[in-house]
Amino acid sequence: MRLRGPQSLNGLILVGFGLVALPLLVAVIWALVNLDRLAEQSEQLVISGVSGAENNRQLVDQIASLERLSRQYQVLRNADSLTILQQDLASVQATLDSIRPLAEQADALTLVDSVGVTAKRIVFTLLQAESDPGKAQIAIDDFAKLRQRVTQLTTILRSHIETELSNLQESTRHAQQVSAWQTAALIPGTIILVLFFTLLVARPIRQIDRAINQLGQSGFSQPIHVKGPTDLEKLGRQLEWLRVRLLGLAQEKNRFLRHMSHELKTPLANIREGTELLLDGTVGELETPQREVTDILRLNGLKLQQLIENLLSFSAWQTKNEVLTLTDFPLRALVISVAKTQRLALKSAHIQLQLEVEDFSVNADRDKMRTVIDNLLSNAIKFTPQGGTITIAAHAEPNSFVLEFADTGPGIPEHEIPRIFEAFFQGGQEQAGHIAGTGIGLSVVLECIQAHEGSVELVNSDEYSGAHFRIHIPQKQVAEQTRIAANA
Repeated sequence: MRLRGPQSLNGLILVGFGLVALPLLVAVIWALVNLDRLAEQSEQLVISGVSGAENNRQLVDQIASLERLSRQYQVLRNADSLTILQQDLASVQATLDSIRPLAEQADALTLVDSVGVTAKRIVFTLLQAESDPGKAQIAIDDFAKLRQRVTQLTTILRSHIETELSNLQESTRHAQQVSAWQTAALIPGTIILVLFFTLLVARPIRQIDRAINQLGQSGFSQPIHVKGPTDLEKLGRQLEWLRVRLLGLAQEKNRFLRHMSHELKTPLANIREGTELLLDGTVGELETPQREVTDILRLNGLKLQQLIENLLSFSAWQTKNEVLTLTDFPLRALVISVAKTQRLALKSAHIQLQLEVEDFSVNADRDKMRTVIDNLLSNAIKFTPQGGTITIAAHAEPNSFVLEFADTGPGIPEHEIPRIFEAFFQGGQEQAGHIAGTGIGLSVVLECIQAHEGSVELVNSDEYSGAHFRIHIPQKQVAEQTRIAANA
């Protein structure tokens, strides 16, 4: 049967806390038990040592008193001495009975019994040897052996106490070593457990964090999967539902943009065709005021067409339906071609266009590059004041080419720089012209450049007072053709 782990984040935290705390709790309990055992042993050893020393002292004193009374009785032979002698013998026996538990631990019971038997034999011999002084003296002489045995007993008991004390010290040192090893093992073990459960919790949280970042960056294409505790998995399923919902809304928005853009292109084409017929004089020659009005209509028709094409390009890039068509073409010719389409806007605003584009060929999608140049030039015209200057520069590098746009307008405010490439974002700067932008021009530029695996950045430059954009586009195929030509 397969064991199931904790299903919720709270359960996982409780299990982790339990696994981390259990070894610590076991170690603490073990330390307390050993401390209590050692304290009890120490207490018993102290009591045994003190009582043993006291009993040994009493036994030595009692044997000395017994010898003194025996010698008195041998001389006096009175009833009082006999009574006292019997009382001292009883005291010696009582003291020996008190010593017996400690003597049993020291394996000295035989010696204790020998001391008691010898003391009794001496006293009984004295009592029975009233008419035989020789036996009484022999009994008196046995006190030397008795004292020797008492001394031997005292030495054995003292040695036993010292041995027990050494054993207690050894047990204490062993307990300290075990506690130290437990601590040394618990610290890395606890760290490993903490890291393990941290990873268990951090992994789904990181997945949720990535999913939220993905949604925040309009990344709706990647499904969201969160593995971990049930409550975090539920949150992941809610994020997946949100992703699907946002993806549907984005697709509906793109469909609306495509349909509206196509619907607007048809009447706009008719308007542009009509203005071109008027300017060509097909329906009759126009007077100068009429031609000026017709030029204005044509210029604004071109602006509307550009806005609609931006909407179509943005919609196409959002749905990823467009692919790059790479060809070799001269970049300078393309820049001049785009500039000609904007000549009326430049002329009406009295803006001077400076071209510093080197004459070299690039390998890129011509239509996408036209869109990039057209959008950046239109954007510069919008924000460049009357009589200002727009500079377009380009030069080739070993494996890429650089395209730059700069103007003498007011520039981009610092707080708007992080958002200038967002779709539909329009800054607070006042625009020139009669038709406001949609806010997707720079977004389309960024997507076109990223499709070429290039980069576009806003440069801080003291040379130009306005905005300064720099584009880098790699040229892998051109570099490869250069190597082949060099080898040939």
